[in-house]
Amino acid sequence: MKILVVGGGGREHALVWKLAQSPKVTNIYCAPGNGGICQTAKCVPIAAENIEGLVRFALEQKIDLTVVGPEAPLVLGIAELFQAHGLRIFAPTGRAAAIEGSKGLAKDLMYKYHIPTARYGVFEEPEMAKLYIRDNGVPCVVKADGLAAGKGVIVAMTMEEACRAVDSFMNELSLGVAGSKVVIEEFLVGEEVSVMAFTDGKTVKPMVWAQDHKRVYDGDQGPNTGGMGAYSPPKMYTPELDKQITETILQPVIEGLTWENRFYQGVIYAGLMLTAGGPKVLEFNARFGDPETQAVLMRLETDLVDIIEAILEGRLAETSVTWRDEAAACVVLASGGYPGSYRKGLSITGLESIQDPDVQIFHAGTAIKDGQVVTSGGRVLGVTALGADVREALSKAYRAVEKINFPDMHYRKDIGYRAL
Repeated sequence: MKILVVGGGGREHALVWKLAQSPKVTNIYCAPGNGGICQTAKCVPIAAENIEGLVRFALEQKIDLTVVGPEAPLVLGIAELFQAHGLRIFAPTGRAAAIEGSKGLAKDLMYKYHIPTARYGVFEEPEMAKLYIRDNGVPCVVKADGLAAGKGVIVAMTMEEACRAVDSFMNELSLGVAGSKVVIEEFLVGEEVSVMAFTDGKTVKPMVWAQDHKRVYDGDQGPNTGGMGAYSPPKMYTPELDKQITETILQPVIEGLTWENRFYQGVIYAGLMLTAGGPKVLEFNARFGDPETQAVLMRLETDLVDIIEAILEGRLAETSVTWRDEAAACVVLASGGYPGSYRKGLSITGLESIQDPDVQIFHAGTAIKDGQVVTSGGRVLGVTALGADVREALSKAYRAVEKINFPDMHYRKDIGYRAL
């Protein structure tokens, strides 16, 4: 089987790594890939958003299955385009992926189908958004409606911060058209967890839970990032709570999307807040999370190709999905200055010295230059390890981190602190 993975980050490296373990797979391609992925798959220089170019490549190479990592091609309709050309693709349609592409649409769907979430308002006029904030008070959360690469959410603790966020998104268009419409949400208090699930549009099978760290500095300080690390399982997990989330959130959202003519197959990601009043949805994503996927896939026992084929053929209910009992932890090594400006092309050393079979280095922002692995992005590497428990997994990951170096390297030293 020839597989094409779309994307070039740590999530995609983890997908390539897991897919390569399947005896069904003969060749893996990745577009565009990175400096680590190219050691397992053949990287092709096609951007993830160039869905027409990806279709041409898949047809020319007779690709048997395409797996999509990032959200942008999903919202652009890559699934519909591939299906129109008779190509198998593991990705929700553009209509279904709109649950991530529009936060307002997602909130309205949750309200309609009684899925627990924060109180909210959706606004296309900045003055109306500010009036809502003044009426409802702070703290509150200001969200850009569209895709903003993890930069479209501002937790405002004061009235001034909230109104400034509205101006930034709606008047200054700091995020482009993504912020021309905003969602204002009630500020929720509790523990945040990431629950991803496989679904064929009927059956929903949750994956093991994860918890990520979005802030750039220790102690959850500094600006939000795409994620500075993740671990699985978080201490809040219980089978009873997992069942409650499946029955009150995951299953209803898939059924609601079907009722709205947005039939959903693929991975659904629920970012949740475990509040005193029960689990509530912060956001839905239409794909694997990053960096949660690096930790979660380390724990997956079942052949990922078998799961994907069962989803595409509508037989997930009869397919067993099993997980390792061990914990997993991922520590992200980032470029100095991230999530702001940072340097690229810096040599990375020490990768070859990591020999622990329980440790995997998933590349994110890397490239190959003159035969050397160099930095090419904000999040550079995801150092991921298995252990008997979260403490041991973190210990192994941090021991590996100590062997890696590049100029201005930055990482959080407190990943998983809530579990310890």
